[in-house]
Amino acid sequence: MGAVCDRHLLSARIGFYKLAARSTFGMSKQQSMKAQDQINYNRVAEAIAYINQHFKDQPDLDAVAQKVHLSPFHFQRLFTEWAGVSPKKFLQFLTVEYAKSILQQRQATLSDAAFETGLSGTGRLHDLFIKIEGMTPGEFKNGGAELSINYSYAESPFGNILVASTAKGICHMAFADDEQRALQGLQLRFPNAAYRQMVDMMQQNALYIFTHDWSKLDQIKLHLKGTAFQLKVWEALLKIPVGALSTYKNIATNIHQPNALRAVGTAIGQNPVAFIIPCHRVIQSAGTFGNYHWGATRKTVMIGWEAAKVS
Repeated sequence: MGAVCDRHLLSARIGFYKLAARSTFGMSKQQSMKAQDQINYNRVAEAIAYINQHFKDQPDLDAVAQKVHLSPFHFQRLFTEWAGVSPKKFLQFLTVEYAKSILQQRQATLSDAAFETGLSGTGRLHDLFIKIEGMTPGEFKNGGAELSINYSYAESPFGNILVASTAKGICHMAFADDEQRALQGLQLRFPNAAYRQMVDMMQQNALYIFTHDWSKLDQIKLHLKGTAFQLKVWEALLKIPVGALSTYKNIATNIHQPNALRAVGTAIGQNPVAFIIPCHRVIQSAGTFGNYHWGATRKTVMIGWEAAKVS
């Protein structure tokens, strides 16, 4: 994801949390807000700007609340309601994103990243990475070094597919209309891993999903790399029954983040394991199927195929 050098628009998941209080309400709606709503909007926007500018100081809840002239309790509730995430969580995302930009520099150390982000030491940086990224800062920096990944190509009812596995489980599955391009997508996720083209039992178990009993889905082992939020969204997708559909709003509600529609959509779009993690079963509230990473036509066919299987 992008570094924090752009203070007005952070990329992907950071961008959502910053803009949730802004882009959801266009100017026409702002003009029709009640006076208190406008005040609340301005306070949240001011708090976001303050945290953005001072995240290296690691301001606590009291400091930010004082800046916008609210009690800590009232500010916590107001910020979470408007931004879809707590002030502490927003600060943590900013901190990790900036630390990632530092760690991507070849000579930077974990101590450098901790110091530059205002953390007290590498221990806090480690804990924060585990909580937000689902990996250690060292694992992020080495880009999958010492990780061995097997990959192979196979046929599915919906076209060629690339499936990749580690010793722990399936780490990647993508439709491969262009095999070389699909492989490059895998290598971007784990740039320093060791790759070997071969079929293993992990992959075979995963591919059985197209031809065998769906009740055995729990036998497929997954090895996922993602943030705590992404993992929560992907887990919610796994709970959508075969032949059923859900909406982005339902997914957000199910993970207890009803205001996080954009973040949910981003996490769904970043699903690393096609079909097994069934992001194709999520449609728009209006009933339209919407876009799909591997093509809207393929999504429509997949939904129809599953419906026929159930019926």
